[in-house]
Amino acid sequence: MSMESVNPATGEKIRSFEEFSDAELQRILKKVGAAQRVWARTDFKTRGALLNRMARVLKKDAATYARLMTEEMGKPLKQSQSEIEKCAWVCEYYRDHGAGFLKPESVKTDASKSFVSFEPLGILLAVMPWNFPFWQVFRALVPALMAGNAVVLKHASNVTGCAMAIESIFQDAQGPKDLFRTLILSSKRIAGLIEHPAISCVTLTGSVPAGRSVAAAAGKALKKTVMELGGSDPYLILEDADLES
Repeated sequence: MSMESVNPATGEKIRSFEEFSDAELQRILKKVGAAQRVWARTDFKTRGALLNRMARVLKKDAATYARLMTEEMGKPLKQSQSEIEKCAWVCEYYRDHGAGFLKPESVKTDASKSFVSFEPLGILLAVMPWNFPFWQVFRALVPALMAGNAVVLKHASNVTGCAMAIESIFQDAQGPKDLFRTLILSSKRIAGLIEHPAISCVTLTGSVPAGRSVAAAAGKALKKTVMELGGSDPYLILEDADLES
């Protein structure tokens, strides 16, 4: 099965991508797990340096990534450029503040010593939407990396080009091999992926029905989830709107 990226403004096919086979998926998850176990032992300075390099790659090739985003999902180029800038900002933010957020915390209890410690979870599965194809990924990817985790991305099928570009950004920033991978999969395979023993936790931004499906699969497997579902903003089209324009 292949997935197609189509320019919504012209209807022109940009590129097609072949879906990963089960065997290929298994190989990738095994490699990601091995990479995460090594990454979990790195210090915050090493992790922050990676985030800094990612920010530099984003800034250096911002015009290219913005153009890809606009071609693949249709938002105005100016908004795409702002989104790339925001992704670079979030890299720098967690570079500067991540270690502080993850610092052990002392807690007063009846015991002689009590504290909260923040440890890596393992592999995060990020199921992300098309509307902010770079930002939604980076806001999950960056803090997860800083906390010592690996990430696998299941992006919306219509922005697979953006998903592959994000993987290339990670590689260009000299990220550890296989610590972050894009998975080219259909949505119907997400539940099975959540159940895979290599996956430790799941984050989803999407619709309420998608959230119910992911929460059910994660709950069955007793895996942590973070979800942002639906929206509450009205979209008003007034009588004087030029619909043809």
